[in-house]
Amino acid sequence: QVQLVESGGGLVQPGGSLRLSCAASGFTFSRYAISWYRQAPGKERELVATITTAGGSATYADSMKGRFTISRDNAKNTAYLQMNSLTPEDTAVYTCHAEWRAGLWTYAYWGQGTQVTVSS
Repeated sequence: QVQLVESGGGLVQPGGSLRLSCAASGFTFSRYAISWYRQAPGKERELVATITTAGGSATYADSMKGRFTISRDNAKNTAYLQMNSLTPEDTAVYTCHAEWRAGLWTYAYWGQGTQVTVSS
């Protein structure tokens, strides 16, 4: 069974922090680049951050730079998104995505998403 299961979402006050986890199973996690996406009501899905297979490189959307940190632990088949200085604009469903580009094919999986709500 191929699974990506997010956890760690919830309600947090503005200025607070939250760490999301993405637990993978059913595939070779270390072969896949991991991304976090988010989608707020009435808005399009946007890319939050991406990390390479070995964790050597990470990229972030401009609004997340300096506040969010993506990481991974291949031994635990888990990726993380540390979110600091949260604002109501960060309220969204956050979803984990795994991608393996293997020659002519791209293998990709999505998690179910976890809700993050930033409100006082």
